[in-house]
Amino acid sequence: MARYKDEQCRICRREGQKLFLKGERCYSDKCSVSRRNYGPGQHGQKKAKLSEYGTQLREKQKTKSFYGVGEKQFRKYFEMASNKKGVTGENLLQILESRLDNVVYRLGYGSSRAQARQLVNHGLFEVNGGKVDIASYLVKAGDVIAVRELKKDKEIIKVNESANSARPVPTWLEKDAEKLSGKVVRLASREDIDLPVEEHLIVELYSK
Repeated sequence: MARYKDEQCRICRREGQKLFLKGERCYSDKCSVSRRNYGPGQHGQKKAKLSEYGTQLREKQKTKSFYGVGEKQFRKYFEMASNKKGVTGENLLQILESRLDNVVYRLGYGSSRAQARQLVNHGLFEVNGGKVDIASYLVKAGDVIAVRELKKDKEIIKVNESANSARPVPTWLEKDAEKLSGKVVRLASREDIDLPVEEHLIVELYSK
């Protein structure tokens, strides 16, 4: 899978808003968007007017960046969303929210989605009692996600749990801080997703 290896803060500056890709840094004075609120590169301070296509493309790129998903996988999710009943854009966001790395982040066990993805890949979590180390694993209603018993003493889990204890957990999830686990009560609806995404623009882009 193609992976973006440049500075993550450049992505936020390109989109002109915080995407919260680096955890605590995004909330501090070190945030690049706060310090340099213009695009990266030598032409970053020039305000170019986007075409209709450009606006749709930027919305898709922004959404991909939020969830850390590549183009091939993102298109696969869009096709899945198109084949489901309901509104395609809302279905797409629901699928993205159902990724295991996103659920781990939402439960507060990762400081960012990127870190949550790394923790999942390193085998720190289980789903319904079975080890799952695939970040793109899609959870279902009723699934129980937990830190594996062998990994509960990991320092990074303790630090994240303490640092993110005040972060609200979405209503579609239930968290048990003592057991270091969480349950998917139901799949996320559009009202549950607090990201500044205009999903209809993505649908329009792929419908061309």
